[in-house]
Amino acid sequence: MYNILIIGGGAAGMSCALVLGSAKDKPFATNKSIGIITHQKTSHLQTALFNNVLGLAPGTTGASILESGKKQLLRLYPHIEQIENEKVLEVSRSDNYFEVRTNKNTYQSKIVVIAVGYTNLMTIKGLDQHIQPHPRAAIDKKRIWLKNTDHLIEDNLYVAGILAGWRSQFSIASGSGAHVATDILTLWNGGKHVKVHDKIV
Repeated sequence: MYNILIIGGGAAGMSCALVLGSAKDKPFATNKSIGIITHQKTSHLQTALFNNVLGLAPGTTGASILESGKKQLLRLYPHIEQIENEKVLEVSRSDNYFEVRTNKNTYQSKIVVIAVGYTNLMTIKGLDQHIQPHPRAAIDKKRIWLKNTDHLIEDNLYVAGILAGWRSQFSIASGSGAHVATDILTLWNGGKHVKVHDKIV
């Protein structure tokens, strides 16, 4: 049983995992079981080139970020389990937790974060009732979002990134993932607002 399972290893999913991982020494985050299904084949980052993102060297490719993100997460926060080479097929609620079925396994988690692409090819069963046309994309592109309020679809089910209804920009997707992570940390902290910063001493 995971405390949190993140579905998607793109900008939003990896950002969410990194912020959650960085809170490992907070009393309310100690011993939390966190996993991320790092499926990246359909990520828009596969073909992205970045010249306009603060902090990234011009010419940085999305493909390189996908790889370096997994390495960064493993190096800094190895307690977060990275589940590779699995595609999520279904998310279903069972009492006080969710079951996440992939093409290889079934996982259980108290909280689930959906952070996959926003094309109409997204075929995760159990989310159909939340799918609507994307509010910030051209209609002819047939993009979708999962209807939510401030990233929350329903109790303990979150959506992050462009699928949450935001415009398709790397920095926006990353920020959305970090936003969800701090909301979850705030939940664990009894509603007291949480942010996690590293500082030069």
